[in-house]
Amino acid sequence: MAALLHHYSELVPEAGCDEAGRGCLAGPVTAAVVILPANFFHPLLDDSKKLNEKERALLREIIEEQALDWAVAFVDHKEIDKINILNASIRAMHLALGKLKTKPAHIIVDGNRFKPFRKIPHTTIIKGDGKYMSIAAASILAKTHRDEFMIDLHENFPQYGWNENKGYPSPGHKKAIAENGITSYHRRSFRLNEQLKIQF
Repeated sequence: MAALLHHYSELVPEAGCDEAGRGCLAGPVTAAVVILPANFFHPLLDDSKKLNEKERALLREIIEEQALDWAVAFVDHKEIDKINILNASIRAMHLALGKLKTKPAHIIVDGNRFKPFRKIPHTTIIKGDGKYMSIAAASILAKTHRDEFMIDLHENFPQYGWNENKGYPSPGHKKAIAENGITSYHRRSFRLNEQLKIQF
């Protein structure tokens, strides 16, 4: 595994941003932002998608304990339906950035789309969660906090298997929608009836 880089620019403190849940059929989109100390290192740190659940849980604890600052924010399914998933993802990042106690000098964002935040310079980086430590750390916090939310939600809607699929379009989730219809937590703007070829 190639070592992740610490900073994108000389502007510090630098905040890494990422989101989780863009491709889900249900639940919120979740964003995290992390400012890491200059000497931070952990051999497991990588894009959250490359890690297993135990590794993500371990790293979340370390990141939240050792980061100079971090924050997580959610934008729910209703807002996603109103403003679309891209705008909701960026809004979640802005909400997370707004929670920081430390003002970053530079923001780096996973992906290729972002909107300026409080006139702070920013850079978008495709596959940045596999290149820069702070974005990788943000990807882990976004993923674990969202997973936790969906696992809690599963208690009220066990037939959809959100404790395992976390709201993503798994075969089991699609089957549950076909058999039970959608819940109040499903994203109606995702045209589920067209995607799944079923009638609600």
